[in-house]
Amino acid sequence: MIGPGDGFGAPLIGPPLPRRDGPAKVTGAARYATDEMPPGLAHGVFAESAIAAGRIRAVDAAAARAAPGVLAVLTHENAPRLAQVGQQGQAGRPGQSHMPLQDAHIFHAGQYVALVVAETIEAAEHAADLVRVEYEPDPAGPRARFEAHLDEAEVPPRIPLIGTPPVESCRGDPEAALAAAPVRLDLIYRTPVEHHVPMEQHGTVAAWDGDRVTVWDSTQHVYGVRSIVAKFLALEEEQVRVLSAFTGGAFGSKGSSWPHITFAAVAAREVGRPVRIWLGRRQGFVGAGHRSPTLQRMRVGAGRDGRLQALLHEAVGHSSPYDAFSDATAVVSRMLYACPAIRTGHRIVRVNVNTPTAMRAPGEAQGSYALECAMDELAAELGLDPLELRLRNYTERDEDEGGKPYSSKALRECYRQGAERFGWARRPLAPRTQRDGRWRVGQGMATAVYPGKQSPASARVTLLPDGRAEMATATQEIGTGGSTALAMVAAAALGLPLDRLRFAYGDTRLPRAPVSAGSQSTASVGSAIRLAAEAALRRLAALSGGAPNPTAWAEQVANHGPVSGEATYEPPDKDARTHAPHAFGAQFCEVRVAEDSGEVRVARWTGAFGCGRIVNARTAHSQLLGGIVWGIGMALLEETHLDARLGRFMNRNLAEYLVAVNADVPVIDAFFLPDADEAVNPIGAKNVGEIGICGAAAAIANAVFHATGRRIRDLPITPERMLLGTGDAAAHAPSSA
Repeated sequence: MIGPGDGFGAPLIGPPLPRRDGPAKVTGAARYATDEMPPGLAHGVFAESAIAAGRIRAVDAAAARAAPGVLAVLTHENAPRLAQVGQQGQAGRPGQSHMPLQDAHIFHAGQYVALVVAETIEAAEHAADLVRVEYEPDPAGPRARFEAHLDEAEVPPRIPLIGTPPVESCRGDPEAALAAAPVRLDLIYRTPVEHHVPMEQHGTVAAWDGDRVTVWDSTQHVYGVRSIVAKFLALEEEQVRVLSAFTGGAFGSKGSSWPHITFAAVAAREVGRPVRIWLGRRQGFVGAGHRSPTLQRMRVGAGRDGRLQALLHEAVGHSSPYDAFSDATAVVSRMLYACPAIRTGHRIVRVNVNTPTAMRAPGEAQGSYALECAMDELAAELGLDPLELRLRNYTERDEDEGGKPYSSKALRECYRQGAERFGWARRPLAPRTQRDGRWRVGQGMATAVYPGKQSPASARVTLLPDGRAEMATATQEIGTGGSTALAMVAAAALGLPLDRLRFAYGDTRLPRAPVSAGSQSTASVGSAIRLAAEAALRRLAALSGGAPNPTAWAEQVANHGPVSGEATYEPPDKDARTHAPHAFGAQFCEVRVAEDSGEVRVARWTGAFGCGRIVNARTAHSQLLGGIVWGIGMALLEETHLDARLGRFMNRNLAEYLVAVNADVPVIDAFFLPDADEAVNPIGAKNVGEIGICGAAAAIANAVFHATGRRIRDLPITPERMLLGTGDAAAHAPSSA
C-alpha cells in the first residue's frame, strides 16, 4: 500500500515499486499488437512512391498479382473509396488527412502507391518490389526546404495538441518595449527534422466478423483508433473494437491514426481473412509523422539589471501540402518568466513531406531550447551568472493566464538544490577558462517546464467476493510503467496491497480513457480511478450498512455479489480553473569539447524537478532519465536529413539516424522534490513523462558555449558545426542601446 488510510496522506514521493508488466516483457510472454495470429492471417506490405511531387501516370501490377502467394494488390485504381475525414484535433484525429490509394496525386517521397496482400510477409515484400509505377513529376520539382519558401509562410488555424493553445499571443506593447530596452538581443535558432524510431515499429492486425472488425494496434489511444477507422469505413463506432495490450515505445508517433491502420481493416475485408501490416524501420520514417524542423527568432529586451522588459518569440516550421500541423513551439515563452510585454506566434510552410506529428514534448522541447539559450546569451551579455538571471526574472504567477497563481511551484528549490548537488557555485563566470588536456570544459544550465495537461477520463472499480478488486479503463500501457502507477492509485484509495488488484486496460469495451500523450495519463486516469474506487466503497457501505473494511470484503461483498463504482474525471477548462498547473525543473550539465576534433561529450548531469505527487518513484525516475537522454540526443546527434533536390529523407535507418547510446550518457543525478499540489486534481499528480527533455538541449548548448566561447545555435551540435562554424553566433550579434 502507498500509505495509511486512503493513501493520499502519504509522502509526496511514493515507493519505488517494480513494474507489474516487467516479468511478462522480459520472458517474452507479453503480446504486442503484431504478435496476434488469428487463423488464416495474411500479410500486407506497401509499395512507396519514388518521387516527392507529381502524379501517377500508370500502374503496372500484373507481375505482382501473378507472384506466388499474392492474394490482392490494391492501388488507387481499384482500392475501396474511403469516407472523407478531416483533422479532428488530438483526441482521435487522423495522423494525416490525405489517405493514399485514393487518387493519383503524389505529395511526398515514400507515399504509399500500392498495398500487396499475400500469404507470407516475404511473398508480400517480393511482390511489392514488382509493382511498376510511371510518374508525371511536378515540373517545378519538390518543395523540400521550408526556409526557401518563408515568403509563403502562413498562420495555422490551430495548434492540434492537447489543450489547443492559441496560435498567437500578445500582452503589453512588445515592439515599443523592445525599442526602449537598454539591452537588446536578436537571435535565430534552428532545430532539425527528428523521428521517433520506437523500438517496436508501427503495426496493426485486423480481423472481420460479419460487419464488425477487431483491430489490434500498437497505439497510444485505442478510442482514437476506433473513431478514425469507423469514420474512414463509414461504420458505427460500436462496430469497431480496438485492443492494445502493450505498446513498445511511441513518443507521440502512435498518438494518431495513420493510414496503415485503416488499410489493415480494408485489406482484411477485401481478401476475407485477417491481415497484418507492419511498417519496417524505413517505412516508419514516412508513414507515421516526425518532429517538424523549426526556425525560431528570439528578440529579447532587458534592463542592465537583467530584468526582462520585452520578449518576442516567433517560430516557423514545415507541414505537408494537405495539413496545417504546428507544434506549440513558442508557448513556453508566454509564462516561464516575469515580463510585461510578450508576443509569440507560429507559422508553417507547406512542403512535400508527410504530415508532422507530436514528438516528446511537442513544441516545449524546441521552444525551451531557444528560450533558455537566449537567456544564457543575455546573461553573458550582462556579465551575470545564468542562474542569477533566472532568479531575477522568477514569478509565482502565470502571466499568460492573467496572473493566476501556479497550482504548485517548486522551481526556486529546484534551482537551489540542483545547483548545490551539481557544484554550480564553483563554476567560473568567464567562458574558455577550464581545460583538461585536449578537452575544453564547461558547465551550463537551463530551466525545465511542462504544462499539467489533463483530459476527461473514466474508470470502473469492482470489489470482488474474494477480497480482491478489479479496475478497468481503456488507457494504454505505452512502456512507461503507467499501469503499475495507476494500480498503486487504486491500492491507495482502497487500502489494498497491490497484489490483490487486477487491472484491465487497452480495450475499447472498457470505460473511455484519453490518449496517452502530453504526460497526462496518471493525472487524468488516476483521478478517475480514485473517484471510481471511492464510489465503489460508498456503494458497499450503503449495502452493508457501515463503513467497509478491506479485510471483511469477502464476507460483505459475498452477501451482495460484486460491488462496482464507475466515475468520470472532468478537469476544469483553462478559463474555469483557478490555478495554472505546470511542473518545473532545473537542468545542470558539464561538457567536454575536444579542440582538435570538435567532439562534444556530456560528462556530468544533475536535474531537480517538482512534479506534484510522484506515485511510483522508480518508474517516474526512469521517465526523467529517458527524457534527459533524449535531450542529449537532441542536442548532439539526432537529425533526419532531407535531400533538397529529391525531397527524400536520406537516413531512414538506425545506422545513420543517430540516437544516444550508453557511451553518450553519463551518470545522471535526477531527483524529485516534494511538491504538494492540492489544486491540480484529486490525486495531486502532474507530469513526468516529458519534462526531462525540456531544457536539456539548451543546458548542453550553454555548456558548450561556456567551454569554448562559441555559440552554436543550430542543432544538433555536431563536430562539423564545431569545426566549421556553421550555425554559430557570428551572424546574429547582440546589441546594446
